[in-house]
Amino acid sequence: MTTVLKGGKIYDPANGRAGERGDIHFKDGAVVAPSKNTRAEEIVLDNHIVMAGGIDMHTHIGGGKVNIARLALNGVCEHFADGATPHALETGARYAEMGFTAGFEPAILPSNARQAHMELADTPHLDTGGYVMLGNTDMLFELLAADASPDTIRDFVACMLDVTQCIGVKVVNPGGVRAFKFNRRKLNLDDTADHYPVTPRRIIQALSAAIDELGLPHPLHVHASNLGVPGNYQTTLDTIKAAEGRRLHITHIQFHSYGTEGDRKFSSAAAEIVETLKDHPNITLDVGQVMFGQTVSISGDTMQQYELAPHADPDRWTIMDIECEAGCGVVPFRYRDKNFVHSLQWAIGLEIFLLMDDPWRVFLTTDHPNGAPFTCYPRLIRLLMDKSFRKDMLARIHPEAAAMSRLADIDREYTLEEIAVMTRAGPARLLGLDNKGHLGEGADADIAVYEIHDNPEVMFASPLYVFKNGKKIVERGHTLGVDTDKVTHTVKPDYDPAIKEWLRKHYAEHRSVRFDDAVISADEMHDLIGVQTKDHGCRGD
Repeated sequence: MTTVLKGGKIYDPANGRAGERGDIHFKDGAVVAPSKNTRAEEIVLDNHIVMAGGIDMHTHIGGGKVNIARLALNGVCEHFADGATPHALETGARYAEMGFTAGFEPAILPSNARQAHMELADTPHLDTGGYVMLGNTDMLFELLAADASPDTIRDFVACMLDVTQCIGVKVVNPGGVRAFKFNRRKLNLDDTADHYPVTPRRIIQALSAAIDELGLPHPLHVHASNLGVPGNYQTTLDTIKAAEGRRLHITHIQFHSYGTEGDRKFSSAAAEIVETLKDHPNITLDVGQVMFGQTVSISGDTMQQYELAPHADPDRWTIMDIECEAGCGVVPFRYRDKNFVHSLQWAIGLEIFLLMDDPWRVFLTTDHPNGAPFTCYPRLIRLLMDKSFRKDMLARIHPEAAAMSRLADIDREYTLEEIAVMTRAGPARLLGLDNKGHLGEGADADIAVYEIHDNPEVMFASPLYVFKNGKKIVERGHTLGVDTDKVTHTVKPDYDPAIKEWLRKHYAEHRSVRFDDAVISADEMHDLIGVQTKDHGCRGD
């Protein structure tokens, strides 16, 4: 039977709909064209807001690091149950109860991909996907040090996407995590890593070139060097220019936008970052907004996590190496509104959001849980949509940080259409999800209905209805059972299978498992892990 949502205000930027009243018809899990001759169930919406299901394109919700964080905080952190690192069932429920129907894990290691997908499969209500981390693996370093051809690098990247069942490629502090294992504490863009004469610049250029050659929808996902370091905005600007016109996505850019002005040698460089971005349309970004309260920092950037560890709150942290490809650091942390640095971080993120004039290039994230739990999204949306509330909050933070911020002079308020772009239509386009993020004919019937409210935080915290594949999974802010009708989004670019022989040799010499045992097939994803995969085409397919 067809279901019709009647009379809602539809915000569907991908199809040019910006709040006009209309109907949405769906059947068998997809949006369909209206038909007068079809029996239908009607749901009258009385002008409520209708959007596609939300898509969080960068959220740490699966894999070993998340479970380490859960163990570290369980029974120690009083706010653990409020969302710092909720367990898989709770994660899926809380996302759905805000109107989100998809989330992408941005840090999947080849050596841990199977466990990460198991975790994501156990997260109900959400379609999922992952980005494979390749910026610190000895596999890539060996190829670059041997001056492997661009074709070989391309085949390596495509093969790793295939065998890890991922949709994108991520680099974390390129080369820096490996350098940390050799006792380095800093690695700038043109510094060489230990043992291999490879620079972060070369890593970024080689991987971004391979991704463009393969035609992957999602650009190289870059956690830049020198995260959290005063003056690191210059590294960010250099990274943008290092792309040489190729597509890059700079993730949690708030943590990479710090200057050195003022008595404390810590200042906002948001304006400089945004001005540079205006001249580089090849660059997209997510913000990684800091919000005040308890959270936990989880990252593959062991170099930075080691620096953060003395500030752990509570004082229980973990730093580790992982095989020959990455590291992991878990550090509980509390952001305080009376702390100068934390206050300025909060302000810098909002400055970036509000100074970026193209919502299709900036995405709503807190780098969950690093800047804040994802459950803070409704409040963050209010900060962007309500300048009066934003200025009230500005008055509460550390006064010196407030004085150094431009927020008091920014009157911009995001519109509902802009919120729909950066939480729905934009992420879908960036990831190549043709059937997600919009409400046109043929789209998946992932739909969120919000009751109109003067306070955007109230509205986005508790949707009236959420539909996943046409099935109602949320009513009046509460999930209806546990929905497991979901897929894992992947991409399958072509590559020369001869690269597998090189990988088999590398794994045999350097790894604790054989390469063939690390490979995850689509059949295994379905039969053993318990989730269907949906492959997305590359440009030119």
